[in-house]
Amino acid sequence: MNIRQAVVEDCQHISHLAYRSKAYWGYSEDFLAKCKDDLTVTAPYLEQYIVYVLEQHDEIVAFYSFSVQEKKLDALFVDPAYIGQGCGQRLWADLLSRVKAMNVTAFTIDSDPYAEAFYIKMGAKRIGEIASTVFPDRKLPLMHVDVR
Repeated sequence: MNIRQAVVEDCQHISHLAYRSKAYWGYSEDFLAKCKDDLTVTAPYLEQYIVYVLEQHDEIVAFYSFSVQEKKLDALFVDPAYIGQGCGQRLWADLLSRVKAMNVTAFTIDSDPYAEAFYIKMGAKRIGEIASTVFPDRKLPLMHVDVR
């Protein structure tokens, strides 16, 4: 497996991967349709966020995006066919290494409820809740990660 920075040519593939990964948790088609814009990775997004992909046999199987300015993990998605195979842990280790190199000592995550257990396993702590940007009445776990 190889981790590399995402390029513009990856945007469509990463966007589809994010959608499939979100759908894995059984969300309704209506819910997913309303999330589609938030799950879409574009060229301007790549300029705003640090985005890395995990490849196996030259196929992107997972990715993460991080905002240095906000000190926030914006996304971490694994293709459903690869969930449970250590891809998330590999990306997490890569993320921690990169943020430490940028002298980031802590960051937050607006977690999907289904991802909360993974983040806790990786060392994150739940510090509260935050309103969803797509569904304001929906509350998401707000996580904190200390990387020192």
